[in-house]
Amino acid sequence: MKKLLGLFVAFAMALPASAALVDNVDAIGRIDVIGADANRGPVSASAGSRVVAGLSADLTEDVKANVQFWYATAWDGALSGNSLNKYQDEIHLAEANVVLSNLFDCFELTLGRQFYGDEDSMTMYFGPKSGYMAAIAAQPLSLEAAKLTYADDFKSVTLLAGKTADDLALTTKYNIYGADIRMNLTDTMKAQVYGYALKDETNAPEYHGFYGAKLAYMPEAFGFSVEAARGHQGNRLVKEGKDTPYFVKLDASLNMDAFTPRAAFLYQKGLVSEYGAYAPGLVAGKYLTPLGNTSDVIDNARIFNVGVDYKWNKMVFALDGFAFQDRTAKAAATLEADLTATYQHNESVEMFAGIGYAKLGGDLKDQFASQDATVYQLGTTIRF
Repeated sequence: MKKLLGLFVAFAMALPASAALVDNVDAIGRIDVIGADANRGPVSASAGSRVVAGLSADLTEDVKANVQFWYATAWDGALSGNSLNKYQDEIHLAEANVVLSNLFDCFELTLGRQFYGDEDSMTMYFGPKSGYMAAIAAQPLSLEAAKLTYADDFKSVTLLAGKTADDLALTTKYNIYGADIRMNLTDTMKAQVYGYALKDETNAPEYHGFYGAKLAYMPEAFGFSVEAARGHQGNRLVKEGKDTPYFVKLDASLNMDAFTPRAAFLYQKGLVSEYGAYAPGLVAGKYLTPLGNTSDVIDNARIFNVGVDYKWNKMVFALDGFAFQDRTAKAAATLEADLTATYQHNESVEMFAGIGYAKLGGDLKDQFASQDATVYQLGTTIRF
């Protein structure tokens, strides 16, 4: 790591003297700072920050290189008084890849350590998560992969082959193979079909994965989407067992100028994918179970959400209500209400604050031996 960081610094210092080697050098990354307090949960009060930053440069025509490093710290004074080497040991490589554009006049190829997917995905996201303490404290997941993409006005096709990065704090390492196809069926209707297979490198050879589809209809007055996915697992590439996991997720919204009413519903049996980034609610999904779909709050669950956004100048206020319940509705539901405010200072900087209250039921009530939980949160995100 020290050698890699030294090469990165030397590269940055040499740029002015070696302008012929690279062109269009840009700083890339983001800075997140979050503080939270709660009347119960893993930590009663906490604050921390995360920096994901690096450089993007054109090496030659249609060839770009990207390097990003990751550093996060809790504001608890644990590193106070340590040497610079101690801080350096906390810096990790997040991305290091090259991107070849216009390959054979129609493809884009990304090689190396890279982020992948959409942050709101239920199934596949490798990269820095946003919006809550556990997300900025956890090391962003990366893939060592080759990604090939073809895109035109009607469709984009992405093929992926790689593995989870070796230095990630994962108990299981996987080879990952997948495809993601997205189509603009009309100006207002979009479709997506995807499938991924994961091979376990840590234990006995075993495949598991998932496949799914999403359809979104978004005219000017409203929006609606439905997504369904199904898992598979066995000693063959695609083999479904007797208790196959699956989910169905519905989202709808109305565009009423300043007001945007919203509704969502998720029904999931088992764990379809451990790499999803869906974490609903400030309390149940982001604080009491901060890793999202690693608990029964998401797995084997039915979740109802209704809310409304109100836009005023640079401010957006959001009021949300949630009902978290086990899939079979045998236990009492956890009911949650959230109020959040976001200030968009400019295109790159936003500040946010939120308060969430939950009346605990089911597993959460048993786990925390409590009737309720309250979470307060403040933060800012700077992207560059």
